[in-house]
Amino acid sequence: MIHMETSTTPDRPNTLRAPALDPVDQRIVALLAEDGRMTNAELAGTLGVAPSTAHARLRSLIERGVITGFHASVDERMLGAGLQAIIGVSLRPSARRESIVEFADRVRALPQVIQVFFLGGDDDFLLHIAVADSSEMREFVLEHLSAQSSVASTRTSIVFDYHRNSVAASFS
Repeated sequence: MIHMETSTTPDRPNTLRAPALDPVDQRIVALLAEDGRMTNAELAGTLGVAPSTAHARLRSLIERGVITGFHASVDERMLGAGLQAIIGVSLRPSARRESIVEFADRVRALPQVIQVFFLGGDDDFLLHIAVADSSEMREFVLEHLSAQSSVASTRTSIVFDYHRNSVAASFS
């Protein structure tokens, strides 16, 4: 849950603002985004602050919803799911309002789904999936997407390579 501050101004009623982060908070976020397994002692040493200060700052970032969790980055190939794709999904306009939450909940529960993005634009959703091979990809699209009455169309793009980090990496 992200805690956002709201402000009301004459030109922008109920505008959401991200919580203010000072340079130490920004550095903590950057360090943990790079290495989520960093210990509190390592974090404190890198920041040049006492361990109790680092711990209090981290706890505050979590409580304010800036840091929402710590996750393992998994190499899907090592789990037998070396083929990844991004699938654009458009829902039928007549069913869109009722089916958005239902569709999102259903696809989030599928083991092949790594990420789900709800969008504005041509596609209603982008799904990032990982499967073993093209046969499993075809089965996923036919069984879990095209067979759903709320789905109007899908568009599948194979992922050749990707990097999950905050800094754009070269593809060379």
